[in-house]
Amino acid sequence: MAHWFMRARNTKALVPFLLELAVYGVFVTAYFLLVLHFLGTWLTGLYERNQKVYAVTALILIVCQGLLLEIITTRLLRWIRSRLD
Repeated sequence: MAHWFMRARNTKALVPFLLELAVYGVFVTAYFLLVLHFLGTWLTGLYERNQKVYAVTALILIVCQGLLLEIITTRLLRWIRSRLD
């Protein structure tokens, strides 16, 4: 009996994790393509002119990406869970 309970509990935890992983993967890919499209030329020029400024800019973009995608993913998953419950 305990084995069944643990298995059901693990399955319930696995589904939201896989959903979050899939959603996050789509958002990361979209973010990468948007940055590449809109900022690619500018970032290349910045790299060629001043690598230190480029490095700081890249770190800022990475941090902003992480924060933005975490906020969007969290809100989207809360909305999805509210619809499923």
